[in-house]
Amino acid sequence: MAMLADLVELVIGVDTHKQTHTAAVVAAATGAVLAQATVTATPAGYQQLLKLADQHDGRRVWAIESTGGYGAGLTRFLQSHAEQVVELDRPKRAARRHGAKSDPLDATRAAREALGRDQLAQPRAPGRRAALSVRLAARRSAVQAASDAQRQLHALVVAAPAVLRGRLRDLTTPRLVSTCARLRQRSDGDVQTAATVASLRALAAPAPGGRDRRAHPGHHRPRAGLATELLARTGVGPIVAASVLCAWSHPGRCPSDAAFAMLGGAAPIPASSGQTVRVRLNRFGDRQLNQALHVIVLTRLRYDPATRAYAQRRRAQGKTNREIKRCLVRYIARQLYRLLEATPAL
Repeated sequence: MAMLADLVELVIGVDTHKQTHTAAVVAAATGAVLAQATVTATPAGYQQLLKLADQHDGRRVWAIESTGGYGAGLTRFLQSHAEQVVELDRPKRAARRHGAKSDPLDATRAAREALGRDQLAQPRAPGRRAALSVRLAARRSAVQAASDAQRQLHALVVAAPAVLRGRLRDLTTPRLVSTCARLRQRSDGDVQTAATVASLRALAAPAPGGRDRRAHPGHHRPRAGLATELLARTGVGPIVAASVLCAWSHPGRCPSDAAFAMLGGAAPIPASSGQTVRVRLNRFGDRQLNQALHVIVLTRLRYDPATRAYAQRRRAQGKTNREIKRCLVRYIARQLYRLLEATPAL
Protein backbone atom coordinates (compact mmCIF):
# COMPACT_ATOMS: atom_id res chain seq x y z
CA MET A 1 0.00 0.00 0.00
CA ALA A 2 1.29 3.48 -0.90
CA MET A 3 2.59 5.71 1.85
CA LEU A 4 0.69 8.89 2.58
CA ALA A 5 3.77 10.94 1.63
CA ASP A 6 3.44 9.62 -1.94
CA LEU A 7 -0.18 10.76 -2.26
CA VAL A 8 -0.30 14.29 -0.82
CA GLU A 9 1.87 17.39 -0.51
CA LEU A 10 0.57 18.57 2.86
CA VAL A 11 -0.45 16.87 6.09
CA ILE A 12 -2.27 18.94 8.70
CA GLY A 13 -1.99 17.40 12.14
CA VAL A 14 -4.52 18.48 14.75
CA ASP A 15 -4.24 18.03 18.51
CA THR A 16 -7.80 18.28 19.82
CA HIS A 17 -9.00 19.43 23.24
CA LYS A 18 -12.31 20.39 24.79
CA GLN A 19 -11.90 24.16 24.38
CA THR A 20 -9.17 24.53 21.73
CA HIS A 21 -7.63 22.75 18.76
CA THR A 22 -4.01 23.16 17.68
CA ALA A 23 -3.03 22.48 14.06
CA ALA A 24 0.34 22.12 12.37
CA VAL A 25 0.77 22.21 8.57
CA VAL A 26 3.61 19.85 7.61
CA ALA A 27 5.21 19.38 4.20
CA ALA A 28 4.92 15.74 3.15
CA ALA A 29 8.21 15.72 1.25
CA THR A 30 10.44 17.02 4.05
CA GLY A 31 8.39 16.86 7.26
CA ALA A 32 9.04 20.58 7.82
CA VAL A 33 6.48 22.61 9.77
CA LEU A 34 5.04 25.30 7.49
CA ALA A 35 2.52 26.87 9.86
CA GLN A 36 0.87 26.41 13.25
CA ALA A 37 -2.27 27.78 14.83
CA THR A 38 -4.45 27.35 17.91
CA VAL A 39 -8.16 28.08 17.57
CA THR A 40 -11.29 27.68 19.65
CA ALA A 41 -13.29 24.48 19.26
CA THR A 42 -16.20 26.27 17.56
CA PRO A 43 -17.41 26.59 13.96
CA ALA A 44 -15.60 29.92 13.74
CA GLY A 45 -12.38 28.22 14.86
CA TYR A 46 -12.86 25.42 12.34
CA GLN A 47 -13.22 28.03 9.61
CA GLN A 48 -9.93 29.61 10.70
CA LEU A 49 -8.17 26.25 10.34
CA LEU A 50 -9.62 25.81 6.87
CA LYS A 51 -8.35 29.27 5.88
CA LEU A 52 -4.92 28.37 7.26
CA ALA A 53 -4.84 25.27 5.08
CA ASP A 54 -5.94 27.26 2.01
CA GLN A 55 -2.85 29.44 2.34
CA HIS A 56 -0.72 26.48 1.20
CA ASP A 57 -1.03 24.91 -2.24
CA GLY A 58 -1.11 21.18 -2.88
CA ARG A 59 -3.15 18.11 -2.11
CA ARG A 60 -3.69 17.76 1.61
CA VAL A 61 -5.03 15.46 4.28
CA TRP A 62 -6.03 16.16 7.88
CA ALA A 63 -4.63 13.85 10.58
CA ILE A 64 -6.86 14.33 13.63
CA GLU A 65 -6.67 12.75 17.06
CA SER A 66 -9.93 11.60 18.65
CA THR A 67 -12.30 12.03 15.72
CA GLY A 68 -15.06 10.47 17.82
CA GLY A 69 -14.40 12.66 20.88
CA TYR A 70 -12.97 16.16 21.12
CA GLY A 71 -12.32 16.18 17.37
CA ALA A 72 -15.82 15.08 16.34
CA GLY A 73 -17.07 18.60 15.54
CA LEU A 74 -13.99 19.47 13.48
CA THR A 75 -14.18 16.15 11.64
CA ARG A 76 -17.82 16.73 10.65
CA PHE A 77 -17.01 20.29 9.55
CA LEU A 78 -14.11 19.19 7.35
CA GLN A 79 -16.04 16.30 5.82
CA SER A 80 -18.88 18.68 4.96
CA HIS A 81 -16.29 20.73 3.03
CA ALA A 82 -15.06 17.64 1.12
CA GLU A 83 -11.75 17.50 3.01
CA GLN A 84 -9.90 14.21 3.43
CA VAL A 85 -9.63 13.21 7.09
CA VAL A 86 -7.78 10.32 8.74
CA GLU A 87 -7.87 9.34 12.40
CA LEU A 88 -4.82 8.96 14.61
CA ASP A 89 -4.50 7.45 18.04
CA ARG A 90 -2.56 9.09 20.86
CA PRO A 91 1.18 9.45 20.10
CA LYS A 92 3.36 6.86 21.83
CA ARG A 93 5.24 8.18 24.84
CA ALA A 94 8.47 6.59 23.62
CA ALA A 95 8.38 8.82 20.55
CA ARG A 96 8.43 11.99 22.65
CA ARG A 97 11.91 13.40 22.80
CA HIS A 98 13.04 13.75 26.43
CA GLY A 99 9.38 13.72 27.52
CA ALA A 100 8.66 17.02 25.72
CA LYS A 101 4.98 17.74 25.27
CA SER A 102 2.87 20.67 24.15
CA ASP A 103 -0.12 21.16 21.88
CA PRO A 104 1.97 22.37 18.89
CA LEU A 105 4.41 19.48 19.38
CA ASP A 106 1.54 16.97 19.53
CA ALA A 107 -0.04 18.43 16.38
CA THR A 108 3.28 18.20 14.53
CA ARG A 109 3.77 14.68 15.84
CA ALA A 110 0.34 13.67 14.58
CA ALA A 111 1.14 14.90 11.07
CA ARG A 112 4.53 13.16 10.97
CA GLU A 113 3.14 9.91 12.34
CA ALA A 114 0.51 9.94 9.60
CA LEU A 115 3.29 10.35 7.03
CA GLY A 116 5.08 7.30 8.36
CA ARG A 117 2.14 4.91 8.26
CA ASP A 118 1.03 2.75 5.35
CA GLN A 119 -2.43 2.14 6.83
CA LEU A 120 -4.57 4.93 8.25
CA ALA A 121 -7.95 4.70 9.96
CA GLN A 122 -11.01 6.43 8.59
CA PRO A 123 -13.27 8.32 11.00
CA ARG A 124 -16.48 6.52 11.79
CA ALA A 125 -19.57 7.64 9.93
CA PRO A 126 -21.97 10.15 11.51
CA GLY A 127 -25.77 9.99 11.20
CA ARG A 128 -27.48 6.72 12.02
CA ARG A 129 -24.30 5.01 13.20
CA ALA A 130 -23.71 7.83 15.65
CA ALA A 131 -27.34 7.58 16.79
CA LEU A 132 -26.86 3.88 17.53
CA SER A 133 -23.64 4.67 19.39
CA VAL A 134 -25.41 7.20 21.61
CA ARG A 135 -28.16 4.67 22.38
CA LEU A 136 -25.62 2.02 23.27
CA ALA A 137 -23.71 4.40 25.54
CA ALA A 138 -26.91 5.34 27.38
CA ARG A 139 -27.88 1.69 27.73
CA ARG A 140 -24.46 0.69 29.10
CA SER A 141 -24.69 3.47 31.64
CA ALA A 142 -28.20 2.41 32.71
CA VAL A 143 -27.19 -1.25 33.01
CA GLN A 144 -24.09 -0.34 35.03
CA ALA A 145 -26.11 1.89 37.35
CA ALA A 146 -28.69 -0.86 37.91
CA SER A 147 -25.95 -3.42 38.64
CA ASP A 148 -24.25 -1.07 41.11
CA ALA A 149 -27.56 -0.41 42.87
CA GLN A 150 -28.27 -4.14 43.22
CA ARG A 151 -24.84 -4.79 44.72
CA GLN A 152 -25.36 -1.93 47.15
CA LEU A 153 -28.72 -3.37 48.14
CA HIS A 154 -27.15 -6.71 49.05
CA ALA A 155 -24.37 -4.95 50.97
CA LEU A 156 -26.85 -2.88 53.00
CA VAL A 157 -28.94 -5.94 53.84
CA VAL A 158 -25.88 -7.68 55.32
CA ALA A 159 -25.43 -4.94 57.93
CA ALA A 160 -29.11 -3.97 58.29
CA PRO A 161 -30.94 -4.15 61.63
CA ALA A 162 -32.25 -7.62 62.48
CA VAL A 163 -35.86 -6.79 61.63
CA LEU A 164 -34.87 -5.95 58.06
CA ARG A 165 -32.08 -8.48 57.61
CA GLY A 166 -34.24 -11.43 58.56
CA ARG A 167 -36.87 -10.37 56.03
CA LEU A 168 -34.56 -9.60 53.11
CA ARG A 169 -31.36 -11.65 53.30
CA ASP A 170 -32.68 -14.83 51.61
CA LEU A 171 -34.40 -13.10 48.69
CA THR A 172 -33.16 -13.36 45.11
CA THR A 173 -32.03 -10.14 43.47
CA PRO A 174 -35.27 -9.48 41.50
CA ARG A 175 -37.41 -10.12 44.59
CA LEU A 176 -35.07 -8.07 46.76
CA VAL A 177 -35.39 -5.08 44.42
CA SER A 178 -39.19 -5.30 44.27
CA THR A 179 -39.51 -5.80 48.03
CA CYS A 180 -37.21 -2.89 48.90
CA ALA A 181 -39.13 -0.61 46.55
CA ARG A 182 -42.28 -1.30 48.64
CA LEU A 183 -40.73 -0.82 52.08
CA ARG A 184 -42.52 1.61 54.37
CA GLN A 185 -41.27 3.57 57.35
CA ARG A 186 -42.52 2.47 60.78
CA SER A 187 -43.40 5.04 63.39
CA ASP A 188 -41.86 2.94 66.18
CA GLY A 189 -38.54 2.34 64.35
CA ASP A 190 -35.20 3.72 65.51
CA VAL A 191 -33.03 6.15 63.55
CA GLN A 192 -30.79 3.45 62.01
CA THR A 193 -33.73 1.38 60.80
CA ALA A 194 -35.44 4.44 59.32
CA ALA A 195 -32.26 5.49 57.49
CA THR A 196 -31.69 1.95 56.20
CA VAL A 197 -35.27 1.70 54.90
CA ALA A 198 -34.96 5.05 53.15
CA SER A 199 -31.66 4.03 51.53
CA LEU A 200 -33.00 0.64 50.39
CA ARG A 201 -36.06 2.30 48.83
CA ALA A 202 -33.90 4.89 47.06
CA LEU A 203 -31.62 2.23 45.58
CA ALA A 204 -34.49 0.00 44.50
CA ALA A 205 -36.52 2.78 42.87
CA PRO A 206 -35.58 3.23 39.18
CA ALA A 207 -34.96 6.62 37.61
CA PRO A 208 -38.03 8.11 35.88
CA GLY A 209 -38.61 5.87 32.89
CA GLY A 210 -35.25 4.15 33.51
CA ARG A 211 -36.61 0.62 33.95
CA ASP A 212 -38.59 0.81 30.73
CA ARG A 213 -35.62 2.09 28.74
CA ARG A 214 -33.36 -0.69 30.02
CA ALA A 215 -35.86 -3.47 29.51
CA HIS A 216 -37.49 -2.55 26.21
CA PRO A 217 -35.25 -3.61 23.31
CA GLY A 218 -37.20 -1.51 20.84
CA HIS A 219 -35.43 1.59 22.12
CA HIS A 220 -32.10 0.14 21.01
CA ARG A 221 -33.06 -1.94 17.96
CA PRO A 222 -31.47 -0.85 14.68
CA ARG A 223 -33.98 0.53 12.22
CA ALA A 224 -35.70 -1.91 9.85
CA GLY A 225 -33.80 -2.25 6.60
CA LEU A 226 -30.42 -1.36 8.10
CA ALA A 227 -29.50 -4.77 9.44
CA THR A 228 -32.29 -7.18 8.53
CA GLU A 229 -29.90 -9.87 7.34
CA LEU A 230 -27.60 -9.26 10.29
CA LEU A 231 -30.42 -9.76 12.77
CA ALA A 232 -31.40 -12.97 10.97
CA ARG A 233 -28.06 -14.56 11.86
CA THR A 234 -28.02 -16.97 14.78
CA GLY A 235 -26.84 -15.29 17.96
CA VAL A 236 -27.30 -11.71 16.70
CA GLY A 237 -29.88 -9.71 18.63
CA PRO A 238 -30.61 -5.98 18.64
CA ILE A 239 -27.81 -5.03 21.06
CA VAL A 240 -25.21 -7.24 19.39
CA ALA A 241 -26.22 -5.94 15.95
CA ALA A 242 -25.94 -2.34 17.12
CA SER A 243 -22.48 -2.97 18.58
CA VAL A 244 -21.27 -4.57 15.34
CA LEU A 245 -22.70 -1.79 13.17
CA CYS A 246 -21.17 0.94 15.33
CA ALA A 247 -17.71 -0.61 15.12
CA TRP A 248 -17.89 -1.36 11.39
CA SER A 249 -19.45 2.06 10.57
CA HIS A 250 -19.47 2.03 6.75
CA PRO A 251 -18.20 0.05 3.73
CA GLY A 252 -14.50 0.48 3.11
CA ARG A 253 -13.51 1.54 6.62
CA CYS A 254 -11.94 -1.88 7.19
CA PRO A 255 -10.05 -2.92 4.03
CA SER A 256 -10.33 -6.66 4.73
CA ASP A 257 -11.87 -9.19 7.06
CA ALA A 258 -8.46 -9.46 8.74
CA ALA A 259 -8.58 -5.75 9.55
CA PHE A 260 -12.12 -6.13 10.90
CA ALA A 261 -10.99 -9.07 13.06
CA MET A 262 -8.08 -6.99 14.38
CA LEU A 263 -10.50 -4.15 15.13
CA GLY A 264 -12.59 -6.54 17.20
CA GLY A 265 -9.63 -8.16 18.98
CA ALA A 266 -10.42 -11.44 17.21
CA ALA A 267 -7.14 -11.74 15.28
CA PRO A 268 -4.64 -13.95 17.13
CA ILE A 269 -1.23 -12.49 17.96
CA PRO A 270 1.69 -14.77 16.94
CA ALA A 271 3.79 -15.73 19.95
CA SER A 272 5.96 -18.54 18.58
CA SER A 273 9.57 -19.15 19.52
CA GLY A 274 11.91 -21.93 18.43
CA GLN A 275 10.05 -25.23 18.37
CA THR A 276 7.05 -23.76 20.15
CA VAL A 277 4.30 -22.61 17.80
CA ARG A 278 1.43 -20.79 19.47
CA VAL A 279 -0.64 -17.63 19.38
CA ARG A 280 -1.50 -15.16 22.12
CA LEU A 281 -4.90 -13.74 23.02
CA ASN A 282 -5.55 -10.35 21.43
CA ARG A 283 -6.54 -7.89 24.17
CA PHE A 284 -6.64 -4.82 21.92
CA GLY A 285 -9.22 -3.36 19.56
CA ASP A 286 -12.82 -2.35 20.13
CA ARG A 287 -13.87 -4.21 23.25
CA GLN A 288 -17.58 -3.65 22.62
CA LEU A 289 -17.22 -5.39 19.26
CA ASN A 290 -15.17 -8.14 20.91
CA GLN A 291 -17.92 -8.66 23.48
CA ALA A 292 -20.55 -8.84 20.73
CA LEU A 293 -18.54 -11.50 18.85
CA HIS A 294 -18.12 -13.46 22.09
CA VAL A 295 -21.88 -13.38 22.74
CA ILE A 296 -22.53 -14.73 19.23
CA VAL A 297 -20.07 -17.58 19.83
CA LEU A 298 -21.66 -18.56 23.16
CA THR A 299 -25.14 -18.49 21.67
CA ARG A 300 -24.20 -20.61 18.67
CA LEU A 301 -22.35 -23.13 20.80
CA ARG A 302 -25.58 -23.65 22.70
CA TYR A 303 -28.22 -23.47 19.98
CA ASP A 304 -26.64 -23.89 16.53
CA PRO A 305 -26.17 -27.56 15.45
CA ALA A 306 -23.46 -26.74 12.89
CA THR A 307 -21.40 -24.84 15.48
CA ARG A 308 -21.82 -27.60 18.04
CA ALA A 309 -20.64 -30.17 15.47
CA TYR A 310 -17.63 -28.01 14.63
CA ALA A 311 -16.72 -27.71 18.32
CA GLN A 312 -17.02 -31.47 18.77
CA ARG A 313 -14.78 -32.12 15.78
CA ARG A 314 -12.13 -29.64 16.94
CA ARG A 315 -12.28 -31.05 20.46
CA ALA A 316 -11.48 -34.48 19.04
CA GLN A 317 -8.43 -32.93 17.36
CA GLY A 318 -7.09 -31.88 20.75
CA LYS A 319 -8.24 -28.27 20.88
CA THR A 320 -9.30 -26.83 24.22
CA ASN A 321 -12.63 -25.07 24.67
CA ARG A 322 -10.88 -21.68 24.80
CA GLU A 323 -9.02 -22.38 21.56
CA ILE A 324 -12.26 -23.46 19.89
CA LYS A 325 -13.99 -20.25 20.95
CA ARG A 326 -11.13 -18.17 19.57
CA CYS A 327 -11.35 -19.98 16.25
CA LEU A 328 -15.09 -19.37 16.16
CA VAL A 329 -14.70 -15.68 17.00
CA ARG A 330 -12.33 -15.26 14.05
CA TYR A 331 -14.66 -17.19 11.75
CA ILE A 332 -17.69 -15.12 12.80
CA ALA A 333 -15.74 -11.88 12.31
CA ARG A 334 -15.03 -12.95 8.71
CA GLN A 335 -18.66 -13.95 8.16
CA LEU A 336 -20.07 -10.69 9.53
CA TYR A 337 -17.56 -8.57 7.61
CA ARG A 338 -18.56 -10.09 4.28
CA LEU A 339 -22.22 -9.59 5.12
CA LEU A 340 -21.74 -5.97 6.21
CA GLU A 341 -19.68 -5.01 3.18
CA ALA A 342 -22.52 -6.20 0.96
CA THR A 343 -25.12 -3.98 2.70
CA PRO A 344 -25.75 -0.24 2.26
CA ALA A 345 -23.95 2.15 4.60
CA LEU A 346 -25.74 3.40 7.71
